[in-house]
Amino acid sequence: MFEAKDLNYTTGGGEAATLPPDIDAATVAFPRNAASAGPGWRERLASFELVTDLGDNIGSPRWFRGLATLTLLCIGALALLPGFDPVYGAQAPLPNADEFDEARAQMITPIAFGSDSGKRMAATENVVALAASPERPRIELSAALGRGDSFSRVLQRSGVSQNEARQATSLVSSATSLGDIEAGTPISITLGKRASRGQPRPLEALAFRARFDLNLELSRVNDALTLKRLPIRVDQTPLRIRGKVGSSLYRSARAAGAPASAIQNFLKVISAHTSLSRLREGDEFDIIVDYRRAETGEVKSGKLLYAGIDRGGKSKLQLLQWKSGGSTQWFEASGVGKSRGFLGRPVNGRITSGYGMRRHPILGYRRMHAGIDFGAPTGTPIYAVTDGVVRYAGRKGGYGKFVELKHSGGLGSGYGHMSRIAVRSGQRVRRGQIIGYVGSTGLSTGPHLHYELYRNGRTVNPLSVKFATRSQLSGQDLANFRARLKQLKSIKPGAALAPLQGRKQQDSKPQREIDRLTQKVAPSRKFG
Repeated sequence: MFEAKDLNYTTGGGEAATLPPDIDAATVAFPRNAASAGPGWRERLASFELVTDLGDNIGSPRWFRGLATLTLLCIGALALLPGFDPVYGAQAPLPNADEFDEARAQMITPIAFGSDSGKRMAATENVVALAASPERPRIELSAALGRGDSFSRVLQRSGVSQNEARQATSLVSSATSLGDIEAGTPISITLGKRASRGQPRPLEALAFRARFDLNLELSRVNDALTLKRLPIRVDQTPLRIRGKVGSSLYRSARAAGAPASAIQNFLKVISAHTSLSRLREGDEFDIIVDYRRAETGEVKSGKLLYAGIDRGGKSKLQLLQWKSGGSTQWFEASGVGKSRGFLGRPVNGRITSGYGMRRHPILGYRRMHAGIDFGAPTGTPIYAVTDGVVRYAGRKGGYGKFVELKHSGGLGSGYGHMSRIAVRSGQRVRRGQIIGYVGSTGLSTGPHLHYELYRNGRTVNPLSVKFATRSQLSGQDLANFRARLKQLKSIKPGAALAPLQGRKQQDSKPQREIDRLTQKVAPSRKFG
């Protein structure tokens, strides 16, 4: 080893370097340039970055080297995956019979599985296993008649033999029509003890409600089925409901206790004779419906019998359903009934503008008004005046939403300014069928119906063709009608809800069973 200061030489110029006499020139190596010598391999390894920041110097050689390194690492990690099969851990041994009984004693088990709780005693040698379970002396169950089902099939599904089901069906049909038995009717069935396991159980008793006014009971007497009728007293006093109209006629009638179906029919009948928009708060409504009430507590409301509106002395509307001339229709108290004739009224409303020349309310000049206008609220139904075919249905200039019907005899009719069209072109319509609803589309200042009548393609005054005339009762038919009207109006409101008077039906165990089954509960099969 030596230091550089011991060397006496020159690196530049033309002179040769001079070495000390004790140093051989062949054994000494000099670098070309001391400043240009790079670091060693250890320094280079220490400064090497295996993973680089791919967000820095994107596109540089260092960035591509880092991308290649990360790609190789990902490939290596995927190659070393153990697979997708689960790795199972150690499983606990299955409990034996004693351990299972110990755990079961601490469970809360469903009723269907016995719902046992507490520890159970193990069997000893004194316990002898039975060859078969003992026969139950009788089975009581409940079935229900489904929609479209037959009475015989219900019994057979419940375990009754085909022969006895046929006998029971024959006895029931002798007392009432099987078609009168309503779907969902619960049937109480009692099956006796069978002679052997391979035979069906005999039918011991059968009880159900065949009609609203009749209970039937079948029982076995001297090895033969016998039928017993148990009539139910029914009060058929019609239900009368009166009240005042509030903010809504429907809500007011519902609050007064009227059935929903009866109110819907009431509104339909009333709207055919007067506009519902004319009713005001304080007007009185009068509804009478067919009503039946059994002594067992069940009630049934039927069809609407009478509909009345009293507008505080301004007008009074009394409508009674009556059969005349082979058809049932609604007649007013005076005996005037349904309209008859060739043309019906297109809408329930008053005429606000007639046929002829007039000053147009929007355009401001006089021109021909080729129809008549009926004032009515928006949404009021528009009816076809007679049978016909829809020639046009859609928008038509100043008419707005417009429907044109073609009738027989060269006649036609048009309906304009509708809010909604309820028919389509080419459709065949009947007299009185709803074809649209009153509106204010097109050149209109308010909701109304513009009605036109055509003869051979040219407009004519609709008033020149009489609308339908109403039927009128007369003679004995009118007398009977007024007697029935007087009878219904004599019913006091709520009279149908009064307690039933008189002797009640004798109570018995089968009757109590029938009363229990006829309650509004879901039918269920009863096993013990």
